Parts: sequence; structure tokens; C-alpha cells
Amino acid sequence: MPNIVAIVGRPNVGKSTLFNRITETRQAIVDEVAGVTRDRHYGKAEWNGVEFTLIDTGGYIHGSEDVFEAEIRRQVQIAIDESSVLMLVVDIEAGVTEFDKVVANLVRKSKNKKVMIVANKADNHERSAYAADFYQLGLGEVYPVSAISGSGTGDLMDALVSLLPPDEGALNPEVLPRIAIIGRPNVGKSSLTNALLGEERNIVTPIAGTTRDTIDSRYTKYGYDFWLIDTAGMRKKAKVHEDLEFYSVMRAINAIEHSDVCVLMIDATSGIEAQDVSILGLVERSHKGLMIVVNKWDLVENKTANSTKEYEERIREKIAPFKDVPILFVSVHDKQRLMKVVETAMLVYANRTRHISTSKLNDFFLPLIENYGPPAIKGKYVKVKYVMQLKGQPTFILFCNLPQYINESYKRFLENKLREQWDFSGVPIVLSFRKKN
Repeated sequence: MPNIVAIVGRPNVGKSTLFNRITETRQAIVDEVAGVTRDRHYGKAEWNGVEFTLIDTGGYIHGSEDVFEAEIRRQVQIAIDESSVLMLVVDIEAGVTEFDKVVANLVRKSKNKKVMIVANKADNHERSAYAADFYQLGLGEVYPVSAISGSGTGDLMDALVSLLPPDEGALNPEVLPRIAIIGRPNVGKSSLTNALLGEERNIVTPIAGTTRDTIDSRYTKYGYDFWLIDTAGMRKKAKVHEDLEFYSVMRAINAIEHSDVCVLMIDATSGIEAQDVSILGLVERSHKGLMIVVNKWDLVENKTANSTKEYEERIREKIAPFKDVPILFVSVHDKQRLMKVVETAMLVYANRTRHISTSKLNDFFLPLIENYGPPAIKGKYVKVKYVMQLKGQPTFILFCNLPQYINESYKRFLENKLREQWDFSGVPIVLSFRKKN
């Protein structure tokens, strides 16, 4: 079990900036608007050979009118409970505030936790001198830093790793499958994540756009072990007005690019829309595994014995020509068929990582192309020499004499035959023709 370090504090003191600085990423959204971070956000970090997990949390506050306030407080408490070391971030420019004292009291109540006070925004020596004011919180050593420039973070990290036992700090180097839950806002992505994990991992409200960051959670149940990624809802570009929401959508797109399988969630009550098809196209272009989950099936009225079949046919018509996609009908609210989502996602992952030997590919393709070859153009015939698959991806290279004469319809014909021979359900296939004399 890796060591876990939680970053806590009141809103707008630079917690997410510090998180990005330590993890050397831009995983956490940073904005001047207070309250941007709502869920716990996990990242990996390493210093002097010691690795650990870092958690960024929402700004802890009490008595505001923010509808998310209670949920954020609960998420902060969960992060505190999970961690072994706490970084209490304060604003050196603002000095000690009442909200800092509230968070300090919360930290003080946690048992057996090592605490570091990080006095952020110490951009010069004069400001660094004011760090001594925070000793009045009574939580131990104070470290003046500038998260935005990196000043002082070296000393902070040296002190941090000294609190982490080296034999417990290493993260599991095993590469695990990454399953991303994607879709439009308010289709039930975070609810599905929580239901699968069996805990209120992510904040869920009826308000579209509640999830802003991509949230990684490790799923280790029933013999499965993979990363489950909850993402922000992706709206049409015309409906994305705030810079903040734009960044959230970009994070969701980034999650797709770094995933192995994408679970596209659709609201059964509204049906598949143009934005769903656009998201599916993005997954296909990224060559990721895909399955479709139709959520809120319990809310569909006047269902008949053929309702699911008819609904599925409408979906496949809209996502053509990439029709070989598993489609499940679930109710997250009633917890119906949720385990089937996990099973199907892992089957798609197995399909996406399937490798076919060159000899088997040639034994299959060469006779097929000889009997059903592409039409001659200008009296010239295409002759395929041999076929191979790129390692670790569903991309097949066909070496031939005239690759420029291969049209899309013939590529589709070969892809369909390939799918009939081997199970590539949920996997976009790439057939690339290259010149070989």
C-alpha cells in the first residue's frame, strides 16, 4: 500500500497549483475562481527515489451558500482519513484567517497524522518572513513556498519524504487497464463510479457539470484490478461558455486519449443524440475500446418485450459504420446489471490487446484477397504480399504493390471478414496498406 499525502486547506490558497507542481503535471484544474476543485484528485509523485500518492481536495469552508459545501467537506474528511501525511496549505499573503483555524481544528482531530503547514505564495524573502505567523496554529513546522514558481518546494519535498517510510513509499509499477466513463453531462457517470466502487467516491448532484476534473479510482473486486476514471460531461462546443468548463472538457478528452476502454453512457430517457455520436467518433479516432451503457432504463415508460432490441437498433443505425459495439441497458439507481458493465469492459480490453500471429493472418487474408480481390483500376491489379499486426494495438499492415488503389469500401469488406474470424467487438480496427514491390 503506497503512502498517501493529502493537500487540504480553505479555498483559493493554491492547493491545486501545489498539486500540479509536486506531481509535475497539469492534472488538477487551476482557476482564480474559488471552489474549482470539488472531488478528491489523485496523482503520483516521486522525490529522491521515494514514491507516493498525492490527493488534491476541494477548499474546506463552512457557512457559505455553495450547494456543494457539505459534499466538499465530506470529501476533505475522506482524504484526511485515507492519508498518512497532511499538507495544510495557507496563504502567506492573507495571514492566518478564521477559515484556516477551522481547517486546522479539523486536522488536529485526526489521529496519528503527520502534519506539515505549507505557507504558499511566498514569492520573495520579505513574504517568507511572515511564515512564522502560522506557528500559532500549533500543528508543527511551517514551510514557506511559492507553488507557482517552485521556490521552496525542494526543502518541502525533502521534509515530506523524511516522514514517509521508504519501504512503504513505492507505488505498484504494474500497468493496469484504464477504463474511462464518458458522456454528456448528467447521464450518471459519477453515480456509476460510486455504485461500482461501493462508496461515495465522487460528488453526485442533479446539477449538470458537477464533475470538473477526471477522477481516477482503483477497482479491485471480484478478481478484477483496473483504474476506473470518472470524467466531466462533454457538451457541444456552442454550450461551453465558461473557461473553467472548457478546461474540464479538455481533461475528459485527455482521459479518453490515455484510456484503454471507454464506457459511453447515454440517458435512456433522451436517447442517443448528436453529441453522443460525436463523442463516439472521438473514441474511434483515438482507437480506444468502446462500449455503450444506456442508463436510466428504469425511467423509460411503456416498455415492451422488444424495447431493448428496437432501442439498440436505433443506436447502431446512428453510430454506423462502426456497429460492432457492445450495448448494455442498466439502471444505476436500482443497481441493475452493473456487474455486467465491468465484465463487458474487461472483455473489450481483452479484444483490444489481442494479438494475432503473422502466420495466422496470412493464412486467413491471402486466400481471401486472392478470391475476392479489389477491382482492377486502369488495367492494374492489387497484389497483397503479406499481412502483419502492430504489437499491442489493433492495427493491421497489408503490404501490396498498389496501395493507392484500395478504396474505403474494400477496406470495410476486409474489416468485416476479420471481425467474423476473430472477436474484436468494441474495438476500432485500422487497416493500413503500404507499398511493397
